[in-house]
Amino acid sequence: MVDEVLAELKSDYEETLAKFQKELAKIRTGRANVSMLDGVRVEYYGSQTPINQVATLRVPEPRLITIQPWEGTMIPEIEKAIISSDLGLNPSNDGTMIRVPIPALSGERREELVKVAGKTAEDHKIALRNHRRDANDMVKEAEKASEITEDDKHRAFEKINAVTDEYVAKIDARLEKKETEIREV
Repeated sequence: MVDEVLAELKSDYEETLAKFQKELAKIRTGRANVSMLDGVRVEYYGSQTPINQVATLRVPEPRLITIQPWEGTMIPEIEKAIISSDLGLNPSNDGTMIRVPIPALSGERREELVKVAGKTAEDHKIALRNHRRDANDMVKEAEKASEITEDDKHRAFEKINAVTDEYVAKIDARLEKKETEIREV
C-alpha cells in the first residue's frame, strides 16, 4: 500500500517538475531561445497554431532567432503574432525569412524576471506540498482501514517527506540555474 502511494507521489512530482521546467523555459533570458516563442500562436487556415508547426526556428547566434516559414504567405501572419505577443520583440523580414533580434535586458527587467521565476518556483512548490498532503491522507486512510500499522504510517510519512524534500531541492536547483542565466549579461 505504502509503495503504491509513493509511486503515485513520485509520478505526480515528476509531472509537476516537468511543468515547472516548461514554465521556466518561457521566461526570457538575455540569450535567444526558440522556446521563448512557444506561447505565440499564428492564424493558419482558420486555426490558432504554434509557430514551430508552421516554420523552422533556429538560433544562429546568441541574440537572434530566425524563422523560416514553410509557406511564404505566412510571413506577415507570423510577424503580426510576434508583435502582438507580450514578449517585446520586433521581428523583421527579408521576404523569405523572419529575423527576431533579442534585445539586451536592462538590470531592472532582469530583476523583474528573477522575481517571476521565483514566483513560478513557489507555485510549483505549493503543488508539491498539495501532492504530499494527498499522499499523507491516503496513508492515514489506510491506517484507519487497518491496512497498515501505526509504525508503518510513521515510516511512510518519513519517506513521503524525504521524497518531497528531494523534489523541492530539484526545483530550487533549477531556479538557481535560471536566475544565473537571467542575470548573465
